[in-house]
Amino acid sequence: MTHIVDCAKLHKQTEGLANQPYPGELGKRIYDNISAEAWQLWLDHQTMLINEYRLSMLDAKARVYLREEMEKFLFGTGSDAPAGFVPPKA
Repeated sequence: MTHIVDCAKLHKQTEGLANQPYPGELGKRIYDNISAEAWQLWLDHQTMLINEYRLSMLDAKARVYLREEMEKFLFGTGSDAPAGFVPPKA
């Protein structure tokens, strides 16, 4: 069953996530305040960060970095693209 959230990222009421996407308090905060659409935007941004910075999810520092970027992207001022990043042409 889907639920409606006041999305903190998109600043509109829209469909929320089906499940908590991240563990702990941050995961609950995301589930309660982030839409499925905004979460997909984060997943796309996260993939770009992993690829551009060649991050390994086995590296604890990389996981901490992505968590901080996720919080900035979803609840803060946004996560910056790497210097010189050019998005691929569709």
